[in-house]
Amino acid sequence: MNNLTSLFLSQSYQDTWEDYNRSLTSENFPKWDYIILTASNENQAEGYRSQIESRKDFLPAETHFAVIPDEGNVRVGSGGATLSVLSYIYKREEELKGKGSFEGLRILVIHSGGDSKRVSSYSALGKLFSPVPHKLPNGRSSTLFDEFIIAMSSVPSRIREGMLLLSGDVLLLFNPLQIDFSGRGAAAISFKENVETGKNHGVFLNSGDGNVQKFLHKQTVETLREMGAVNEKDCVDIDTGAVIFSAGMLSSLYSLISTTEDYHKYVNDTVRLSLYGDFLYPLAEDSTLEKFYHEKPEGEFCEELHNARTEVWRVLRPYRMKLLRLAPAKFIHFGTTREILTLMSGGVDDYKALGWCKKVNSSISGNTAGYNSVLSDRAVMGDGCYLEVSFVHSKAVIGNNVVLSYIDIHDELIPDNVVLHGLKQKNGKFVCRIYGVLDNPKDNKLFGIDLEEVLHKLEIRPEDVWNSSEHLLWFAKLYPECDSIKEAVGAALNLFDLLQGEGNLNEWKNAQRKSLCAGFNDADASAIIAWNRRMQELVKMDEIAKDIRSGKPARETESLPPLTRLQGNWLEKRFKRADFSESVRLNYYIGTALGNRQGDKYIAESFRTISGQILKAALHNLQYNDSCRIVSDRHTVKLPLRVNWGGGWSDTPPICCEMGGTVLNAAISLNGELPVEVTLVRIPEKKIVFDSRDMDVHGEFDSIEELQKTGDPYDSFALQKACLLACGIIPSEGGKLDEILTRLGGGFEMHSEVTNVPKGSGLGTSSILSAACVKAVFEFMGIAYTEADLYAHVLVMEQIMSTGGGWQDQVGGVTNGIKYITSKPGLDQQIKVEHIELQPETKRELNERFCLIYTGQRRLARNLLRDVVGRYVGNEPDSLFALNEIQKVAALMRFELERGNIDEFASLLDYHWELSRKVDAGSTNTLIDQIFLSIEDLIDARMVCGAGGGGFLQVILKKGITKEDVHKRLKDVFQDNPVDVWDCEII
Repeated sequence: MNNLTSLFLSQSYQDTWEDYNRSLTSENFPKWDYIILTASNENQAEGYRSQIESRKDFLPAETHFAVIPDEGNVRVGSGGATLSVLSYIYKREEELKGKGSFEGLRILVIHSGGDSKRVSSYSALGKLFSPVPHKLPNGRSSTLFDEFIIAMSSVPSRIREGMLLLSGDVLLLFNPLQIDFSGRGAAAISFKENVETGKNHGVFLNSGDGNVQKFLHKQTVETLREMGAVNEKDCVDIDTGAVIFSAGMLSSLYSLISTTEDYHKYVNDTVRLSLYGDFLYPLAEDSTLEKFYHEKPEGEFCEELHNARTEVWRVLRPYRMKLLRLAPAKFIHFGTTREILTLMSGGVDDYKALGWCKKVNSSISGNTAGYNSVLSDRAVMGDGCYLEVSFVHSKAVIGNNVVLSYIDIHDELIPDNVVLHGLKQKNGKFVCRIYGVLDNPKDNKLFGIDLEEVLHKLEIRPEDVWNSSEHLLWFAKLYPECDSIKEAVGAALNLFDLLQGEGNLNEWKNAQRKSLCAGFNDADASAIIAWNRRMQELVKMDEIAKDIRSGKPARETESLPPLTRLQGNWLEKRFKRADFSESVRLNYYIGTALGNRQGDKYIAESFRTISGQILKAALHNLQYNDSCRIVSDRHTVKLPLRVNWGGGWSDTPPICCEMGGTVLNAAISLNGELPVEVTLVRIPEKKIVFDSRDMDVHGEFDSIEELQKTGDPYDSFALQKACLLACGIIPSEGGKLDEILTRLGGGFEMHSEVTNVPKGSGLGTSSILSAACVKAVFEFMGIAYTEADLYAHVLVMEQIMSTGGGWQDQVGGVTNGIKYITSKPGLDQQIKVEHIELQPETKRELNERFCLIYTGQRRLARNLLRDVVGRYVGNEPDSLFALNEIQKVAALMRFELERGNIDEFASLLDYHWELSRKVDAGSTNTLIDQIFLSIEDLIDARMVCGAGGGGFLQVILKKGITKEDVHKRLKDVFQDNPVDVWDCEII
């Protein structure tokens, strides 16, 4: 299909899609009064009705839909089916309006009553509901039926009345605006196709006045040329199977069946009238009655057919058929398995402009085509395969050119060039039909092997396989009926092996078997629809799992409706085998895809998983110390604050758990003081007292149970309790407080406060307070420790509190100096701290040029941690880049400081500020931007303290600029506002 044709048809499709939506929403938009499907039997009809019912929200409410099976469940021919439609409409109109008539009615009839023998996998629901490689603009997977409904939505506005008849296995792509029907007689819709295509289909010969002169059905290229049907571009007017009958012509046809007796005379399996051979032939100009009698029938020549044709000629001969030659246009015939495999595995590229693609609502990597299917990344998949409503699991091995339809393949080996189609029967059993891609069930070959010959070799009598004299594959009882789909797959593969000279013959002989025909007739249509729905649900879930593995951002994952029971079961099983990282992301991605309150629950669970797993690792490291004693009556610890320079956020779970962390920070005094203070005092009473002056809270405990409760973020004493657990002063469970305090040598009070530091400062006060508590307890209780012990216990304490925060704050303030802190990936974080030694002149220059500025604004109580960790867990590319880059920057900062190069350090700090904003856009705001802008000419670098958004800022001054210069500038700009320089020193 050339580019111009593609563009034209693409625009045509957009137009019809808009008309389709108007038909759903606009009461006054012209639409079909009737849309009627024909079916071969009541079972197939019930399947069609179920399909229509499942689409009721996507079909125009004012249109009456009906499915009409062949009379008596016997084949009455496409002409007989058309007469059944006329009878149905006439009687319904008579009931509704008191008078039967076709006047003023717009009717769409889709003939879909075939057995679909050449594409047996579509037999049960008919080709009409066979997949089309197209995801509709509203997200649904398309079928031929859906495409018909959409494409034909524009036609009612082009005809005043009449009936449009379509063939259910041919998809027409054209612009309906080209239809020009006068409302008299009939009109055939024809497209231009190459003569090589035309020789396999019907071709119209055009008369000089625009009518159909002659029908040429499956003629050779030479005959078509001789008849003048081929133009100079080697194209013919192909019969698309689409025709329009006027209301008058419908009335004439109805006159043949106006009584019950007459109806049964024409609609039966003896006459088997054909729409195309019997109703269209009399309309061609060159047709004669004598030749009409000899036209090949759908059934057999007989007297009843001869008499019927006489009457059909009488009522139809007065009419003529106009030839509507539409271009550009295209038709796609879903005629054989090979045609479908060719289309799906490559030919679909010709229709990209229409939105067609090889993978439709499928979770499939690689080049395999799929429709509502899942393919495990670990399965072995051959070339040129097509999965249709199927699931291929990790241990499966699939050959080349294989079609899998409505099937689950677990650990089986599927040979090349076969179709495997699963079908549930009405009795609850399963049949798996296997045949060759090139097989024609109308022949007697299977996998290209003559069935009668192979049966003879296997000493199987023909009567054990066929019930009639028609020894065709369609009627051969070859396929064992099984209790499960997996057993049915095994039985099908055993049949394949038998025909290759292997397999278990006794197993096959002893099984209850069905033919392709019987499997189709006994199919459970509702089960097919349910399987399709099942796969749609599983595709959604598998896509999310693959999105996670591929690193696709969570915000790009397709939205989900509320999870179904099946999806919930899938998720439950997935969690059982998921590791920490996958569990966190599964919850986060599903929550993001769901959105709203239901999604929030999953996102909250993602964060609970993080804190829960971290806590589990922390509790594993808890050890009760039953040998410590209080060694002094009073002990006080004072600690500095910290400023963060490089790698902030890389110390936060789960980032550090998966990537490891790298941080550079420094301890500082504020206004000449060490603001974080913890004092422990021995008391004679057998109780523990917590007192926090800055928080104005006081609590006394004389039993151990309340002290062992952790993880409540609203507990005023969560920090103190976690400290006692982390240091082993009290056990995590059990024990008696009075016995413990007796051994310790008394009860004690723990006084904690942070003095002269604004709340929300960003200087790590809360975490450093934790460190001060641990250090004070160790020294008060006479517990020997190393610096590494101190860091480790503080880390456990933070994890017990389930704050979700990282480890850099407490490490930054627990000891003096500049620290380079790293950890390796893992839930149990083991941190390594290196003290950076600076030359005296470097430290002096750094202290002179380092400046701390208070914004006068407390950091907003945003859900900061959730936002930052969410962007990381959700695989946001800029966040992942920044979190990786800031660790490199931290290492480079150390390098430049050790070289004594403060200017390069400043440049790196400024670059880090850019990266920080990628990690969290909320780290800055209008006030912070204004502060930095007001002193831009005085500084070489800028950075927030902590997470930002308020609190303190830090800058590196240009050489020669003093802190007093910055103070004056800030006061000039912000005047009485508390924005100002605060005295600090790196210690």
